[in-house]
Amino acid sequence: MSCRKTLRIGAAVCAPVLVVGAFALLHPDWIVAMLAQRSPEVVYFARTQEPVVALTIDDGPDAAATPRILDVLTRHGVRATFFLITSRIPGNEEIVARIVEESHELANHLTVDEPSIRLSPAGFERRLLEAHDALSEFAHVRWFRPGSGWYNAAMLATLRRHGYRCILGSVYPFDPQLPSAWFSARYVLWTVRPGSIIVLHDYGGRGDRTAAALDTILPALNRRGFRVVTLSELLDPGA
Repeated sequence: MSCRKTLRIGAAVCAPVLVVGAFALLHPDWIVAMLAQRSPEVVYFARTQEPVVALTIDDGPDAAATPRILDVLTRHGVRATFFLITSRIPGNEEIVARIVEESHELANHLTVDEPSIRLSPAGFERRLLEAHDALSEFAHVRWFRPGSGWYNAAMLATLRRHGYRCILGSVYPFDPQLPSAWFSARYVLWTVRPGSIIVLHDYGGRGDRTAAALDTILPALNRRGFRVVTLSELLDPGA
């Protein structure tokens, strides 16, 4: 087969993938609505017309980045939900205590940074409960987000059995893949809607970019009349 023919075949295969990827990036509402309809017990957003959104931050705690994020949240008077990886808690207990003391919310992101769906059902349950025990030393936890965002029916059954709700999100600025605080801020402000769940990331350079992005996002949302709250405040406002 000639190189030219191989390139034509490669382009023909890649073009639809690129089109789908671009559509998902430029039209996230359609994609999120389809996913939410397929898995009603997984939360992607809240159905409300009130100008309120939840801010969630994954992958901490981090000795340097998490305090920077907390300082930004304090400066703007905002509370968030932190999905923590519990193997990162040792040595950072004071930071986790600060998250709770400043009225933010803790949530379960398992014990290590890996795709949760690759775990066996027994392995997933073991990791879930190990993380739960570590987080319960600081606060009550009831929200779970799978590593890499993938889940299956067995995982959802385990979560139900242990009183957890699976949370994904509707505003995801691809901040692990695109290392730009500028892009994260603009993407969030472009795609946010009443009831959105925003997903940003902590830990190392990601956390530094999140702190910088939030310094742009939060005052802009305030000017638009949005309240930025925890998951519990968005999904269970009467509690």
